[in-house]
Amino acid sequence: MKPQVFRSKAAWLLGWVWMLFAAWNVWDLTAHGHMPSALIAGAVLGVITALVFVMALRPAVVVEEGGVRVRNVLRNAYVPWNAVDDVSVTNAVVIESGDTTVRCWTPQATARERVRAAGRAAKAAKSANKAERAAAEAVGARTHADWVADQLTEMSRSRRESSSGETRVTWSPSALAAVAAAVVLVVAALVVS
Repeated sequence: MKPQVFRSKAAWLLGWVWMLFAAWNVWDLTAHGHMPSALIAGAVLGVITALVFVMALRPAVVVEEGGVRVRNVLRNAYVPWNAVDDVSVTNAVVIESGDTTVRCWTPQATARERVRAAGRAAKAAKSANKAERAAAEAVGARTHADWVADQLTEMSRSRRESSSGETRVTWSPSALAAVAAAVVLVVAALVVS
């Protein structure tokens, strides 16, 4: 089974656009830049790129055969299906597993998204079309985060018997490396300037 990934598509797309912009600027700084201003510009670019990586490209909820993997900004969590106690939505999807609570960085249910969903449901409920009214009753004022939480709850129930393991929460090596590289660039720029 191929893992199913839930993430903010807009953040992911804009993150990759930034990465292309940053790559072009790194090439330009190395080809045409002069020290120390090129190193200072590179440090600023490095810090912003590290932030874009950890905040836009990394966060995701990855549904696997044996459980759900949550990639947040600096940490990774893995919750096997048999360890999922509850999945709820506040402003984010929250997975409860024993004493561990995993808040998913994405998808989030913003107040604006909740108002828009309620407006769509109210509009469809007033519709003369019977099929649209039935759909509005079934969906209600639900957001994408609510839908993801329902999917995770359903999968935890149906796959509980076929999974095993323990909940793990660890630091992300790639996120820590990105932050460390940005710090090294800043220190180098401060030393050179």
